[in-house]
Amino acid sequence: MIINTPEEQGMEHKFTNRLIHETSPYLLQHAHNPVDWYPWGGEALSQAKKEDRPILVSIGYSSCHWCHVMEKESFENETIAGIMNQRFINIKVDREERPDLDEVYMNAVQVMTGSGGWPMTVFLTPDLIPFHAGTYFPPEDRRGMPGFSKVLVVVSDYYRSHRGEVEKVEAQLKNALHQIAEIIPSQEAVSDRVLSKAFSALENQFDPFYGGFGNAPKFPSSMALSFLLRHWKSAGSKKALEMVEKTLEKMANGGIYDHIGGGFHRYSVDERWLIPHFEKMLYDNALLSRTYFEAHQATGKERDRLVGEEILDYVLREMKSPEGGFYSTQDADSEGEEGKFYVWTRDEIKEVLGKEKGTPFCAYYGVAKDGNFEGGASVLNIASTLEKVSQLYGVPVAGLEKELAEGRQKLYAAREKRVRPGRDEKILASWNGLMISSFVDGFKVTGNEKYLDGAKEAARFILREMRKDGDLIRVFNTGKSGVKGYSEDYAFIIQALIDLYEATFETEWLKEAEDLNQRMIDQFWDESKGGFFFTGKENESLIARSKNPYDNAIPSANSIAVFNLIRLGYLTGEESLKPKAEQILHLFHNFLDQHPSGFAHMLSGLSFFLNPQEIGIIGSRNNLKTKSMLKEIYLAYLPNKILSLRDPQEPTRGKWFPFLTEKGIPEVPTTFVCKGSTCLPPVKNEEELKKILER
Repeated sequence: MIINTPEEQGMEHKFTNRLIHETSPYLLQHAHNPVDWYPWGGEALSQAKKEDRPILVSIGYSSCHWCHVMEKESFENETIAGIMNQRFINIKVDREERPDLDEVYMNAVQVMTGSGGWPMTVFLTPDLIPFHAGTYFPPEDRRGMPGFSKVLVVVSDYYRSHRGEVEKVEAQLKNALHQIAEIIPSQEAVSDRVLSKAFSALENQFDPFYGGFGNAPKFPSSMALSFLLRHWKSAGSKKALEMVEKTLEKMANGGIYDHIGGGFHRYSVDERWLIPHFEKMLYDNALLSRTYFEAHQATGKERDRLVGEEILDYVLREMKSPEGGFYSTQDADSEGEEGKFYVWTRDEIKEVLGKEKGTPFCAYYGVAKDGNFEGGASVLNIASTLEKVSQLYGVPVAGLEKELAEGRQKLYAAREKRVRPGRDEKILASWNGLMISSFVDGFKVTGNEKYLDGAKEAARFILREMRKDGDLIRVFNTGKSGVKGYSEDYAFIIQALIDLYEATFETEWLKEAEDLNQRMIDQFWDESKGGFFFTGKENESLIARSKNPYDNAIPSANSIAVFNLIRLGYLTGEESLKPKAEQILHLFHNFLDQHPSGFAHMLSGLSFFLNPQEIGIIGSRNNLKTKSMLKEIYLAYLPNKILSLRDPQEPTRGKWFPFLTEKGIPEVPTTFVCKGSTCLPPVKNEEELKKILER
């Protein structure tokens, strides 16, 4: 249904389609296309069956650069839109709202083309089975790619005149998608053999010059780095630690990091981390801040802590909603140009800072006369050392550091006057869960209460506004909640709640985690083979139901669930939970063995399963001695710890805290530490505790 709006009525837009009633920013971006777009739902699907018309599904997200390009070139083109409207039922999908659709049809795209990406373009029969697919199409033939208008005609004609062939493709694709979704548990015993093999695989992929893994484009592999830190801790591998340190340093120095406003861009188009794809994703910054904080715990390097803090400060400043939740993304583009908001010329910097201070600033941040980006502009990156710039310009190092900090503040103020990139203000439960956990880590490492407050506010917002009848809702936008939660939403929020418990020892968080974990089991657990399905019993039924095994841009629900089940099993005394974690590890064991780079977080979960470390304190939360011991625990790198506190003045719930219930009540706050079946003598002061934790 396209509403043609006469100019004489004074309306701003010539066309308005059904997407105008949606809340997704991505769908709303297309609400004034001449394409007769439908949102995914019963109206579109029944219309396709009624008219026996093929369905064109276009899947993307609001900050996707090439999604914007395809919209401008094709979806705003009235001729192309006319072909789409005449020959197809056209459906727009926001992959961040409907990751279930995105996963199923991305698998189809990869089976049919050998690759994938966004925008995703999938042609379905009215029974929702793909028979042709691709990603970005140019409007006309270009550089070996067929033009979109030609593709539309050929595909629709093929659907009409080769129905038998279409049905064959249907059957093959349906079978392929079911095979992808089918995972057979391994019969091999879970052991650390897989961990050593995974380290060797990552070592072979490591870039010794610039850090990270593989070649351009290069993504910040935070989960692989976290696994390497665990491997260093458990196996004593100096090489693993060197890989982490090199990567974190090169990323933080590179243009992928926003040196003016904090936070990481999505990925680097080159192997040097220099030129980013400029969109900023909440989940990247959640995962990366956590890795930087872990590295600080492991090495004590202040630079890692500062980067983590700058990320959290950026999120609080630019990605936090008034209600407390965190927004999803910031676009790469502003004023129609990618990166325009973030890049600088030498003249612009000297105009803001003055020539005297602007010149050393440009030398330190690699802003050359001809630039390193388009149009002579530069992406700021640390291109020299403080010592070299100090010698070159005769400024003492301490004075130079101060000048650089003041320069960054002035450039930030100047940048705020520019047209800002668009921001996707929907709040996703899963990504908020990751961010809450990172804010908890920030509090533990720095002791800064604003990070803990940020975590609490977001968690309370999720529990208040994004639950219906006790179940999680995935999306909150413009004051509305919609779309039932998927297993990743449950897993990430449960993790965040356990993390909050371990930072506050307020049992309300643990109770909420326990309740949501039971709902997750009821809705998503596979009783026959183990593991959690991505979609629940109450989610929409699609052509395949998978367990979404891979740790891609974010961890899989099953990877996070391994941690949750183990932690809750120890903390609540529920004996049925830890065996479920082992079932998950058995289910994905062959993947861990054969494709470790795709399962970095589950490898960390396996390490946790094999080497859990229980730490418990008996003492009042408000006692200064208790707080001092907690500070030592928080500052130490203890990736496999399960932390509990029993306050003698408070009743214990049911079977909770079995590790501490068997202990007597000491006269002063006391810490108990056990690793596996080995327990150390009780510790009554922070100095002694620090020595134990450093072993």
